Amino acid sequence: MDTKGWLILAAVVVLLTMGIAAVLLVRVLRARKLLLDAGIPLRNKALVWAAAIYTVSPVDLLPDPVYLDDIGFLMLALHSLHVAARTAGTGVTGARTAHKEARGGNLSVPGGH
Repeated sequence: MDTKGWLILAAVVVLLTMGIAAVLLVRVLRARKLLLDAGIPLRNKALVWAAAIYTVSPVDLLPDPVYLDDIGFLMLALHSLHVAARTAGTGVTGARTAHKEARGGNLSVPGGH
């Protein structure tokens, strides 16, 4: 593989990493409401904050150009938070249900009015 091929491969890897990071950033911002919710256990909230701190920390399991450990910890923390929110009955699903009930929609029929 010549230099041009390596540069293209590196650019693809960088773009994929940036895409995954952008998706995780959006998910973290959406999870902010769940972090303020009193129904979510403290350990799940603490796990999200610990993952965020680990992500910006200079100490990593893998060298800094490789963000797989950071992404893995963030995904684990966000998954844990969303499972706790679902168990507590809060979160996006609860907000959609409340919005649909306010509009008078029928919850037993998918998409239903």
